[in-house]
Amino acid sequence: MTAPAATKPAILSVDDDPGVSRAVVRDLRRRYGADYRILRAESGPQALDALREMKLRGQPVAVLIADYRMPGMDGIEFLEQAMDLHPYARRVLLTAYADTNAAIDAINVVDLDHYLLKPWDPPEEKLYPVLDGLLDAWRSSEHRPVTETKVVGNRWSPRSSEVREFLARNQLPYRWYLASEPEGVRLLEAAGADPDRCPVVITASGDALVQPSDSALAESVGLNVTPTGDFYDLIVVGGGPAGLGAAVYGASEGLRTVLVERTATGGQAGQSSRIENYLGFPDGLSGAQLADRARRQAAKFGAEVITTREVVGLEVNGSARTVRFADGGTLCGHTVIIATGVDYRRHPAPGVDEFTGRGVYYGSAMTEASECADHEVYIVGGANSAGQAAVFLSRNARTVHLVVRADSLEKSMSHYLIQQIAQIPNIKVHTNTEVTAADGSDHLERIVLRDNATGAEEKAEAERLFLFIGAAPQTDWLDGVVKRDDAGYVLAGPDLMVDGARPAGWELPRPPHHLETSVPGVFVAGDVHAESAKRVASAVGEGAMAVMLVHRYLA
Repeated sequence: MTAPAATKPAILSVDDDPGVSRAVVRDLRRRYGADYRILRAESGPQALDALREMKLRGQPVAVLIADYRMPGMDGIEFLEQAMDLHPYARRVLLTAYADTNAAIDAINVVDLDHYLLKPWDPPEEKLYPVLDGLLDAWRSSEHRPVTETKVVGNRWSPRSSEVREFLARNQLPYRWYLASEPEGVRLLEAAGADPDRCPVVITASGDALVQPSDSALAESVGLNVTPTGDFYDLIVVGGGPAGLGAAVYGASEGLRTVLVERTATGGQAGQSSRIENYLGFPDGLSGAQLADRARRQAAKFGAEVITTREVVGLEVNGSARTVRFADGGTLCGHTVIIATGVDYRRHPAPGVDEFTGRGVYYGSAMTEASECADHEVYIVGGANSAGQAAVFLSRNARTVHLVVRADSLEKSMSHYLIQQIAQIPNIKVHTNTEVTAADGSDHLERIVLRDNATGAEEKAEAERLFLFIGAAPQTDWLDGVVKRDDAGYVLAGPDLMVDGARPAGWELPRPPHHLETSVPGVFVAGDVHAESAKRVASAVGEGAMAVMLVHRYLA
């Protein structure tokens, strides 16, 4: 079976004489057209443009055949530049008899594989045997091209880290290249990009995005960033387990549903390397797997999932509920479910903010895991997310240090995780301990640990510090509209009642439903709900329950 043309390796012929060029291509197609893309160019610059495009698209090049005598850029100059883009392609120089000395010299200059004398007739004797040998050699040492999204960046660049995290959390495959390494240099050169303006994202279609925003990145890789409608039965704000649960149940029960997510579906749970206490998965699953399955399930039932749109306001307009986006856009619906979850609390120690993205990371253990091999790794936090990260990173790291401010893990971590950690020899738990400073040059190099029992401090060498500390609801966008507690968590149902009285401004003859906020038709689910259980299963359950209450409201 013949491979599709786009996936076939290419044989490129470059000759400024159109007659010679057509003749070479005719002979090449006759012998190799079934298995290779046969391409031709009439100048070196034209050929280099084609090679750059193929490099960006991840399309393989097997053989380059260039005529020696071409105006502007001769064959040797062309091959010299071409080998920077496609170093594994075999190189052939086409010469007249008078130019054989130049061809011999080119063997050393461009690592020439062969030179052919004109004319090459009959091709069965002079052309095909040479190319057969070169193609056999190319296949035996084939360097497979990368066809998925490529990210070229710097190791200690915060934005490079954010882009990788964005792609990973959205379940978009990508390959990471350092801008200082040979293949990264080749990709930047093919894209015409400045190494000082990384990250550069090269999509599977070959488009190069220089320092892209999340929304530009999302659009370029095929994520939905714009709702198809202006009015919905249900708007779900937040794509964590609660929001995804609400989207699945809302759409499956006939509500026209849209889910709006600021970054990536899954929320904090989506960053978990392993969730082992979720009902129905005795072998566990990663947070990313759970989020991906839930997202696909919601889409199957017809829910729209919109990413990289940040909701910054909520308005009541008669019977409609309107959410306002950071970019000025709005979206209206009969009902809204607030499922924005919580963010990790920022660490107050000096130096932490300075090195965030440059050795300090909030909940991005999976993306950075490959960089932790044989290193001392520090994790701050005592809840399940920190424990799951410790177990995951212990596979590669020399030692994983779990830094816990409390005197034990029992107060905040599930029993099964505590047992696992106790059985892994390269995880060391530091109780009654906290990080008080972070220091380094262009990236994190060391931290200061304080023993809270004795007050003693010590410096520790550390290139990676992962923070899983507490939770902070990001609910300022609800100011003046929805009632919250002193910590910012959303109040709902019975929590709104004071001495049996309904909340101020409540105009309906009934009290608020269990998950209904102080605004009729606006519900809450998951970790952002005051006094929630902070577990994946309970968040999914509240998302489903909120949809049931949405139906009651609409009725």
